[in-house]
Amino acid sequence: MDIEFSSAEELYKRLKPALKSKVSELARDGYDYLTTDDVWNYLKEKKWINSVNLELSEMVSDIFSSDNALIDAYFKDKLNIKKRRVYFKD
Repeated sequence: MDIEFSSAEELYKRLKPALKSKVSELARDGYDYLTTDDVWNYLKEKKWINSVNLELSEMVSDIFSSDNALIDAYFKDKLNIKKRRVYFKD
């Protein structure tokens, strides 16, 4: 049975329980400032960027197997980019 999603938002909603579980794991490991959006964006921009036709089960597996330190590093890098943009803004 193939499940197709008409938008990234629909897919995000479907994956939200797994994302919430990952955020709970992150919080237990001391990364209590990371959110489901942070995990989602990390996976979209780092893990799934060149992927096609991923199965829902593969995506859930990727969520749970993602390295917490890499998610944190991605988040901090994005935060630093935002800070630099504000700092150097005209």
